[in-house]
Amino acid sequence: MKIIIQELEDRIVAVLGGEMDTTAALEVEEALQPLFNDDDRDIVIDCTELEYIASSGLRILLSILKNAKAHGNRVILKNVNENIRDVFKLTGFINIFEFE
Repeated sequence: MKIIIQELEDRIVAVLGGEMDTTAALEVEEALQPLFNDDDRDIVIDCTELEYIASSGLRILLSILKNAKAHGNRVILKNVNENIRDVFKLTGFINIFEFE
């Protein structure tokens, strides 16, 4: 799993690549800790290189979203491929996340 975090003035951007599966969940959660701790900026999650997401990955993204909303911030998922978008549709997450 590839994770790059870029901190900008008005937002924090996480670029995800590879497979966000159950095996990678702990590593992903630790790597994305800056997104849980940031309460001042919107969060953009760039999924250009993300190939797969399991329920454990969805749980992590949902936790990030809940934390951001509690602080009045947005989470935007960007460049989500059709396979991953289908997972969001099947789980109903398509209605709670913002997509670009």
